[in-house]
Amino acid sequence: MNRTEKAKRNNKRHKRLWVLIVPVVIAHFHPGKAFAAETFNPRFLQDGSGNTVVTDLSVFENSRTQAPGDYRVDIWLNNHFIESRNVTFFNSENKTGDTELVPCFKLSALASYGIRTDAFPDLKESNGCVNLAAIPQASASFNFSNQRLLLSIPQAALKSSARGYVSPEQFDEGINAFLLNYRFAGASNTAVSNRAQNNDSQYLNLRPGLNIGAWRLRNYTTWNRSSTSSGNGKWDSVYTYLQRDIIPLKSQLTLGESTAPSDIFEGVPFRGAQIASDDDMLPESLRGYAPVVRGTARTNAQVIVRQNGYIIYQSYVAPGAFEITDLYATGGSGDLYVTIKEADGSEQNLIVPYASLPVLVREGHLKYSVTSGQYRPYDSAVDKKSFTQATAIYGLPWNITVFGGMQAASNYQSLALGVGKNFGDMGAFSADVINSWATAKDSQKTDGQSLRLRYSKNFYETGTNFAIAGYRYSTRDYYSLPELMDTYRYDQNATLREQARNRTELTLNQNLGEKAGALSVSLLREDYWRTDRRMESLALGYNNSYNGISYGVNYSYNRNSSNLSGERDYSKDQIISFNISVPLDRWLSNTWANYSVTSSKPGNTSHSVGLSGTALADNNLSWNAREGYASQGVGNSGNLDADYSGTYGDVSAGYGYDRDMRRLNYGVEGGLLIHKNGATLSQAFGDTAALVVAPGASGVQITNQTGVKTDFRGYTVVPNMTAYRQSDIVLDTTTLPDDVDLDLATVSVVPTRGAIVRARFAAQVGARGIMTLTYKGQPVPFGAMVVDAAESGKQGSIVGDGGQVYLNGLKPAGNLLVQWGRANDTQCHVRYKLPENKPESGIQVLNGLCQ
Repeated sequence: MNRTEKAKRNNKRHKRLWVLIVPVVIAHFHPGKAFAAETFNPRFLQDGSGNTVVTDLSVFENSRTQAPGDYRVDIWLNNHFIESRNVTFFNSENKTGDTELVPCFKLSALASYGIRTDAFPDLKESNGCVNLAAIPQASASFNFSNQRLLLSIPQAALKSSARGYVSPEQFDEGINAFLLNYRFAGASNTAVSNRAQNNDSQYLNLRPGLNIGAWRLRNYTTWNRSSTSSGNGKWDSVYTYLQRDIIPLKSQLTLGESTAPSDIFEGVPFRGAQIASDDDMLPESLRGYAPVVRGTARTNAQVIVRQNGYIIYQSYVAPGAFEITDLYATGGSGDLYVTIKEADGSEQNLIVPYASLPVLVREGHLKYSVTSGQYRPYDSAVDKKSFTQATAIYGLPWNITVFGGMQAASNYQSLALGVGKNFGDMGAFSADVINSWATAKDSQKTDGQSLRLRYSKNFYETGTNFAIAGYRYSTRDYYSLPELMDTYRYDQNATLREQARNRTELTLNQNLGEKAGALSVSLLREDYWRTDRRMESLALGYNNSYNGISYGVNYSYNRNSSNLSGERDYSKDQIISFNISVPLDRWLSNTWANYSVTSSKPGNTSHSVGLSGTALADNNLSWNAREGYASQGVGNSGNLDADYSGTYGDVSAGYGYDRDMRRLNYGVEGGLLIHKNGATLSQAFGDTAALVVAPGASGVQITNQTGVKTDFRGYTVVPNMTAYRQSDIVLDTTTLPDDVDLDLATVSVVPTRGAIVRARFAAQVGARGIMTLTYKGQPVPFGAMVVDAAESGKQGSIVGDGGQVYLNGLKPAGNLLVQWGRANDTQCHVRYKLPENKPESGIQVLNGLCQ
């Protein structure tokens, strides 16, 4: 072909492009108006030989029409996202005579969106679809490019609902599945001095579960072993329960082992049955906790957290200040008892208070619980007596909340009454009193009272937040239910639980200004009847940052008795520390230099300097290297730790040394989900999670989820979802394999509590290619639709200029159906076979003969 012929052909192509562009531009500047100039006649199009194109393009003549069929769309109602689902669309003629694509909805679907369907008698189903025009001023608009269906419904046609309301019809109970979370940690300690001894220790927790419909079976079991003790491992079951939601009552039914609510009475572990309100079912605008454990280690230390006598967490930390923010909820309350085992064998003991804010609910809202069963003590020597507990909290007008409850057992009865009020600028107060009638073992019946005052306030002007400030006083003859139950024992010589007398607690956060940092204070003080023992805990912290450099000062004071005999034998610990972290992004990305100094009394002063950071493409690998020195003959110490978060779980390892010990620690954590499509290994996941199903799309990253990728089959688990809330699961399309495309990269779900919801993505697996189609010696007309003949329901591709069409999901060989009209002579078939060698670009270039 000479240069003149090429120029002529290019000119013809340019003319065809201008014919396409001009009406689009006109429509853009005159939106919503039906001018005659907007109507485009496809006969202006010509093929490469100058012949008129006869493709039926009527469905593309205006911006409101597309080919009818099923589309996966995001449904938005009055600019609020509702859900993602498949919707059937059909062409319909509107009042102006134009054809537009309209959705097919059943009456029940509109009712689930909060539309008052019963208020419009003409809103009836015809052929399985309702006519939205029966609702005055209602409309539906399909944004094809974004796959969004925009519903506009007058406010008068909608049921009254709060902001953030999610219709219960959208709640997804999830799939039937077996789930297992596990965490194993261990350490091998080798003594290098006479002050220490060799020790190997291991810790395992298992959290198996089973989901069948709306029912959730859960268990939490731990195993702990140390070679310095008996050498044999010890198993403990923290809880086992069966649970399901009762959506009409906005409640949870629990059967088995759990803990009664603690907003009025002290939390009581039980084995039995409970029904209790679940405020997470309410919209966020109508809603009225595992705490963070902070401490400071002097050496490479082991941290053990106990609640109600059970070990619920165990890990290893480097010297300096640390935070534990990933405690699993154990279904109850109770102070957290933290033990920090130093490398030299010494221990620190901290108590982290668990408390709730003042009991306030909105006007007209009722929060309740009813529990009945056996008292479930940690100590097996305690008699397991039966009891019943009921509580209620109700919101009155004038920002007043009243609450109360009762507890009853054969040897114990109690009544509680309380009131709370929001005083606006003065904060929120609550006061309650509990009267108990108790008969302790081998004692007469007593009558006692316990008074509690609580306060909460955010001072926005000064940046002060009283997260909780509370005081409780109990008379000498007052027993809580657990205190009374613990007096009934088979072991007469065992130490009994103490009776609290005074308890004061405070958690305060103070913002000192944009550049001045923040101050935090935590205080707990408690004394007891019939003993001189007093427990005190104080923590002060100051933190700030400047140009990316963060620093802080922390002080802690703990005073506690070493026994329960009543003698004034107190242990005291005081620790003050300073730490600073400097980013090194100018030289090493995602790397920080760290320094800390810690002085303890009794104890020594230690210094630590090190580097920490993250690595790999998704920051899957976190690492820390440190070298330290301590006074009073302690000498040098150091450690190197790394943690990797991958598709199939987390792996950690570390090495540490000091003058007494060499320690090698290791750990693995992950999850297993068994479902109808097989087994999926994953990172450890929470009680509510999502199973991503994208068959054939392996190695695809989940957006905003570090290390979470689809496995070799295209499955993975998104670890943590929020119950009763709409959540978007997004696949990162930049990580798709070359032979995979997605129809949609986002799926929205609304899981119920404990559900494993399925998020299915339609992956088009196969080769990509550009095929030039010819029919009877001429290019296939512009605008023709091409689909796989074996998959007629699949969305088609549109033929462009010169008979070229982009295709994805191509099989090694197949049969394509090409259509450009309704008559038999306006369609044909193309049989193809892909070459065995794949091009470097990943896109096959093919020719197809249409017959």
